[in-house]
Amino acid sequence: MTPFTSQELRKGFSSFATGVTVITCLDEDGNPHGITISSFNTVSLEPPLILWSLKKHSRLMPWVELGKKQLIHVLERSQEHLAMHFATVKVNQFNGISHKIATSGLTQIDDCVAYYECETVCVHTGGDHNIIVAKVINLKNHPERDPLIFARSKFVGLDFAETKTSQSE
Repeated sequence: MTPFTSQELRKGFSSFATGVTVITCLDEDGNPHGITISSFNTVSLEPPLILWSLKKHSRLMPWVELGKKQLIHVLERSQEHLAMHFATVKVNQFNGISHKIATSGLTQIDDCVAYYECETVCVHTGGDHNIIVAKVINLKNHPERDPLIFARSKFVGLDFAETKTSQSE
């Protein structure tokens, strides 16, 4: 096998379809921040653990370290605009975004497929990223909503309604 460039690797990685999430957290002054992440994975049912990755030098890193809480939003099929909005750093990120403050104090974006309130239990170094392992503390799930999928550098959707119909026949 011949060596590959980072661009070729990125293109290869894009062949793996993934869900799209926005993770919200609070800074030391209680201000909300959010970031689009597609590196979300389930780890364990007992205890309930997930993992996600964040660039080592991300401005959000201090607010998601060990013991910090975050709210993971699984975006709904029609929420591409939210994925793009939270993919770049902005001042007052939640202006014009439909949201509320959850019981935990974290910012919750409206109309997502699922929500995982988590607390970071460990952080591992993985190349130029940190791998955040977090325990799920609370969960809200809306299975009637279809998730947003990202593959080959574009957003796609799956028609789960068809699958639900054929399974019930």
